[in-house]
Amino acid sequence: MIPLYIFEPSIITAPDFDRLHYTFIKESLDELGQALCEKGAPLVIRVGEATAVLEKLRHQHNITHLWSHMETGNDLTFKRDRAVAAWCSHQGVEWTEFRQHGVERGKVNRDGWQSRWNALMNQPEATVPLTIRGIKELGNDPIPDFQTLGITEQLAAVHRRETDLTGGTSQAHQWLDSFLSGRGKNYSKELSSPTTAYTSCSRMSPYLAWGCISMKTLYQAMVRKRDEVRATPAKQRGNLISLASLKAFDARLHWHCHFIQKLETEPAIEFQCFHASCEALRRPGANHARLEAWMSAQTGYPFVDACMRALQTRGWINFRMRAMLVSFAAYDLWIDWRDLKTVLARQFIDYEPGIHYSQLQMQSGTTGINTLRMYNPIKQGADHDPQGSWIRHWIPELNHVPDEFIHTPWDAPLLNTGTYPQPIVDHKQAIAEAREKFKSLRQSSEHKDEAARVYQTHGSRKRPARKNTRTSTTPR
Repeated sequence: MIPLYIFEPSIITAPDFDRLHYTFIKESLDELGQALCEKGAPLVIRVGEATAVLEKLRHQHNITHLWSHMETGNDLTFKRDRAVAAWCSHQGVEWTEFRQHGVERGKVNRDGWQSRWNALMNQPEATVPLTIRGIKELGNDPIPDFQTLGITEQLAAVHRRETDLTGGTSQAHQWLDSFLSGRGKNYSKELSSPTTAYTSCSRMSPYLAWGCISMKTLYQAMVRKRDEVRATPAKQRGNLISLASLKAFDARLHWHCHFIQKLETEPAIEFQCFHASCEALRRPGANHARLEAWMSAQTGYPFVDACMRALQTRGWINFRMRAMLVSFAAYDLWIDWRDLKTVLARQFIDYEPGIHYSQLQMQSGTTGINTLRMYNPIKQGADHDPQGSWIRHWIPELNHVPDEFIHTPWDAPLLNTGTYPQPIVDHKQAIAEAREKFKSLRQSSEHKDEAARVYQTHGSRKRPARKNTRTSTTPR
């Protein structure tokens, strides 16, 4: 076998790729290369477009079979896969793709999707071979540096170097083991606040996104831990992770594949709103000044700006704060989700296109089937950072602001906030205007018909919990 990794210029230099991603990939490949060498098949690194690299190897080594994992990526990788499929057909090469998570290829009927997900995740994990026969003369090519690949300083977020997430399968297992061994004990209670999420969340998302660990591995490890906790008397559980946290983690594993399935089923959502009538709501590029203020963490809302600065520095922030950042941009600043997608893709070390586009649209209200989530940034700050320690850490220019005004420094009498700006918009007024626009949009029969189509195509079939002996069938 020839274990192969290709650095593809069209993907590496794309607007949604960042040096942060390159660094994580390189760290992962360094470890993978060592592991493969120990098994007898050195990792082969190549730079070039996939079909050109594959054709050269086919010509040199008479390749007859190509194996890979299924990928649900952006439009660039989709086009690459179609080109590879055409190349395989033309050259008579058999191509086998393996599922790496619960996403099913192509347009999928969502009825029964969750039961099929469960069935797949409960299948035995593959056995790792003791040895692999490689082609020694190919050698173990060095991994090119980011300058050679064309990742310029302009593209690279060079100011961000505090991430504690480093690439590699061993790192993935260390994070997973520490989470299940007790670090995630209060996960269900602490995943929403940025002050606790860095410790209590699993932090597995980049390892899933870049292929360092499989969904099946995570799921089966969770099941084993759940069985262990259930078998332990309540009084003896001590620092064991709670069953509530394991249940919440299990839900997130399903959630991961549920959202990627949306992009797999309808690739156009990378560029178009789920609900066609939402195309007329906002105009891409229309609020450039507001976008710049949001990107540079200068909106005048301390909790929003603190979360943005944390993300830019660490490359990761918890889900609720991601949702709040997008909600503020979409409803308060009325910025189109397409203006946010590349900016945030380069900030997230765990950039996963299927989740990324789906969530941007969900938090912007353009799916047509989800409740409008209009986060109040002041309330979010008061709920998750009541004393303002998070804000003061990331916005030191507000260190002198008293606790009672840390979320609304503009209300503090005679307080000089220095270079920190006044609020870019009035939150209450902006939200009222946004609600009115969506209210008008959603009243038409055409909107309801299209919403029904979106739900039939993408909606979760999981029903809400029973209440008052009745079962609600409201999509969620």
